[in-house]
Amino acid sequence: MTTASIRVSSPPPSAARAHRAPAGLVAGSILIVAPLALPVTYLFWRAFTGGPLEGVLPAGRLLELALNTVALVGGVVAGALALGTTTAWLTTRTNLPRPRLWSTLMTLPLVIPSYVGALALLGATGRQGVLTRLIEPLGWGPVPIPRGYLGAFLALTLFTYPYVHLLLIPAFRSIDPGMEEAARGLGAHNRRVLRTVMLPQVAPAIRASALLVGLYTMADFGAVSLLRYDTFTRAIFLQYAGRLDRRPATVLAAMLVALALAVVWWERRSRGRLGVPGGRSARQARPVELKTLAMFGARAFLGGLLLIALILPVAVLVGWLLRGMGAGQAPSGVLAETLRSLGVSGAAAALAALAALPLGILTVRYRSRMGVISETVAWSLYALPHLTVGLAVLLVGVTLLTPLYQTLPLLLLAYLMMFLPQALGPTQAALRRVSPSLEEASRSLGRSALATMTRITIPLVGKGVLAGAGLVFLTTMKELPATLLLRPTGFETLAVRIWSTTSESFYTRASFAALVLLAVSALPLHFLVTRDLHER
Repeated sequence: MTTASIRVSSPPPSAARAHRAPAGLVAGSILIVAPLALPVTYLFWRAFTGGPLEGVLPAGRLLELALNTVALVGGVVAGALALGTTTAWLTTRTNLPRPRLWSTLMTLPLVIPSYVGALALLGATGRQGVLTRLIEPLGWGPVPIPRGYLGAFLALTLFTYPYVHLLLIPAFRSIDPGMEEAARGLGAHNRRVLRTVMLPQVAPAIRASALLVGLYTMADFGAVSLLRYDTFTRAIFLQYAGRLDRRPATVLAAMLVALALAVVWWERRSRGRLGVPGGRSARQARPVELKTLAMFGARAFLGGLLLIALILPVAVLVGWLLRGMGAGQAPSGVLAETLRSLGVSGAAAALAALAALPLGILTVRYRSRMGVISETVAWSLYALPHLTVGLAVLLVGVTLLTPLYQTLPLLLLAYLMMFLPQALGPTQAALRRVSPSLEEASRSLGRSALATMTRITIPLVGKGVLAGAGLVFLTTMKELPATLLLRPTGFETLAVRIWSTTSESFYTRASFAALVLLAVSALPLHFLVTRDLHER
């Protein structure tokens, strides 16, 4: 999940057309959305029509899973907000040298999937861990392995704070400097200005980023599984993999879906009252002057965070690889897994871009009830945990679409369910920047709707469509739980290779695959996310 999941309202160049949308466009949207909604609907039907729920799962166990999930979400949201808000403020509102470089570095942990971060955390601690070896010469004991809540909290906080950082940067840039100057003129010091003037103005962005981090944490499967912390996602997978009766897993998945949909409902309720600030203020505020000690503290904080969240995980992976090679355990090639990852991610990106274009045109260019329904379904599915989506699609494949069971089309359906809004959001934004009069002029010259779309609309919104496809590509590369459930037999991606080799304690192979995944993901991440952080 990326910052594409938080939509920023921006006025279109002209109002949406009041007349009806073309029948072909509406029919195409129905053909796209209906198959996406089917698996989740079927999941609920299977969960609650198979007899009474008493005895399916103990009430105490359900309460434990709910409390564990809520506690982890609350802790990670608080930690990520603290880190991300601080990094955004330091790199946008102070005299910190080279702010663009620091801001870019703060986003790089996004390239590390949570399960790779958890794997690196395990490799850094314990008797043979990197951190233990560093402090042993000082006479200190081994660094304990942070399993359970502490480990999951650390792993998820370190690799979700960049979402907060990315959303808070435009929010801090949009603050009216006049309010800061007035507060300072009344004698307020920097901390008071930050607390009473800046933070209230960026509160909508803080709430939006809290929502994003909370949904990510609720959906996480890899980190909580590796670090052995029981949340809904880990319990669902264990129930599915360890029992012939799949109903307990189905019931748990339905409960988690309901929880995620409740969060989406809250987001839609609050969206009308809260808008994420965008753009720059007409006049830039004078940066806060950090004195010598404060400047040292700021650099130490940013450098330490970069060390823990990026350099240490990469160093652990490289260390594992070198140690294994030194012991004669040459890493086996991952060329086949890399090509599969690139191929399936490219197919998912192309499919999402093709689906997003008619949906974007329907929702932006026309006032249509079908457009509202389509957009709501797409964004609601996007908020669901990937494991529940994978289980829902699996149930449909086993019972209703048996010929497609364990095939790539079924896997691509799950990817489309999970990531369509990542392509839809940029496509809608691009369409809003294009005046509908250009399309109307084409139609008035005798061009058909299809010819107008292919010759006028698509070329004008091409960059937005490509950006959305790039986001889907990057996210699909790192996706794990749905791929584990739905992949064809023998079809291993880089993410699956990391998971399977880690489960079998082949850390040399796991580290090599993880390093390849990071290298493949780094360039598109930089291009898509960090290039416009500090446009001048």
